Order: sequence, then structure tokens, then C-alpha cells
Amino acid sequence: MKKFNALDLVALFLVVIGGLNWALVGLGDFDLVAAIFGPMTFLTRVVYSVVGLAALYVLSIIARSTKK
Repeated sequence: MKKFNALDLVALFLVVIGGLNWALVGLGDFDLVAAIFGPMTFLTRVVYSVVGLAALYVLSIIARSTKK
């Protein structure tokens, strides 16, 4: 089993948080990020961007793990 470094764990955590937020949007029409930081404020955009970048990083984790 692969050992995850700190960046891997942070990225995985952010992707899970992002997935849960999308579940709230889809199931309950409630955007938790927008509720905390305001609809499309600078901080909201930063959170969405960081989660998106984390998702791209998680794709690289998957690619690395499938090469072995």
C-alpha cells in the first residue's frame, strides 16, 4: 500500500470536502462554501480554485499509483 505524504493527504481532504459540498448542492440546493464566504466573493473563488487544483493533484496521485 502506498504511503501518502502531507501534500497528498491535504489534497485528498480538499477533494472530499469539495465532493461533500457538491453533494449538498445537488441534494439540498445548499452551497456551504457560498454560505460561509458569500456568493462568489474573492474568498469563495479562492476556495473553489484550491479545491479544483487539489482535484488535479489527486489525478496525478492516481496516475503515479497505477504506473507501479
